Amino acid sequence: MEATTNASRRTEDIALDLLKFVAAHANVAGKTAGATGFAAIASTKPEDQVSQLLELYTRCRQAVEAPVK
Repeated sequence: MEATTNASRRTEDIALDLLKFVAAHANVAGKTAGATGFAAIASTKPEDQVSQLLELYTRCRQAVEAPVK
């Protein structure tokens, strides 16, 4: 039973790492660079940003847990 718990935790960790990677490279729920190269705050509300991150995490977990074909 412990192996199942460890395996579950491992996929969650992998999904979290994938989320961090995608969010960092796609500027998800973060600051965007303006035309001058300086960071500008995105016009979305913090609640929307959190929703985007949670949706992305869900998609990352689905991708990690999907059966290999």
